[in-house]
Amino acid sequence: MFEEMPARHLFGFLALAIGVSIIIMFELSASDQMIEVVFQLVLYVFVPILYFSYYFHKHGTSITDVLFLRGLFRWMPLIGALVCLSFLFSAGMLWFQMYILLPVAPWLVDFFTGTIPLPGSTLYALFTLIIITVVGPIAEEFIFRGVLLKRIIVKTTMWSGVIISSLIFGMLHADIVGAFLFGVLASLLYLRTGNLLVPILFHAVNNTVASYLMFVPGARPDWLYILDSTEVYAEATPYAAMLICSALFLVLAIWILSRGLEKKLRDEQFTKLLESYNENEKNGLRGDL
Repeated sequence: MFEEMPARHLFGFLALAIGVSIIIMFELSASDQMIEVVFQLVLYVFVPILYFSYYFHKHGTSITDVLFLRGLFRWMPLIGALVCLSFLFSAGMLWFQMYILLPVAPWLVDFFTGTIPLPGSTLYALFTLIIITVVGPIAEEFIFRGVLLKRIIVKTTMWSGVIISSLIFGMLHADIVGAFLFGVLASLLYLRTGNLLVPILFHAVNNTVASYLMFVPGARPDWLYILDSTEVYAEATPYAAMLICSALFLVLAIWILSRGLEKKLRDEQFTKLLESYNENEKNGLRGDL
């Protein structure tokens, strides 16, 4: 179903809506906070709802065809493990970046080790948290693991779809490498289960934990994150070990999730083609396999 949704229309509508909204906000001399709110609503709410509602209706598809509880709970232990691995890897990558930056940009290392306060007023902070932990994961999974991944796979191969969609996803996040691997895992979870709710849950849990560690003072554990620039070199060995080990386990997880997946997708594609052929025959139309 996602394979039939043109990605260029989605991204074109997003670019147009965001551009028009920003121009209107500037013309109205809106505050930076208001511009940010409108930007988030257009990106994660208005355009996705209009786009997916239109194409779901056009193809006679229900939301329950892509989001369902059946079999979800057996994936929850793996989701929890992958979230933990992702945080270990991201913490290791953060240390590695600080290790490289400390001699040339110590101020940037101080920024990384500082606590980030919740932005603005209480209402705006609540809005930001809802976007990060709930709305954003839903919209991004529909866009990247739904439309973009499936469209690229149809036009190329499974791994091209996984890698390209994950690269684009990674480039739109601050932690490019970590977000890329996250995108690969989310893509494989969706392709393996056929249930978009699985990567959405993976994404939401990850962002919720990240928000807690980022915004709550003292929440970042000493053993997981560098809390002072003096630790960058002093704790190099354990952080390097954490980075390497988490990377190896993530690669192992990717290998396990991808085993036999290409054959499974080919079989599903052939089954759909056969069903389409039989339907054409039933309706008196000729179809070619």
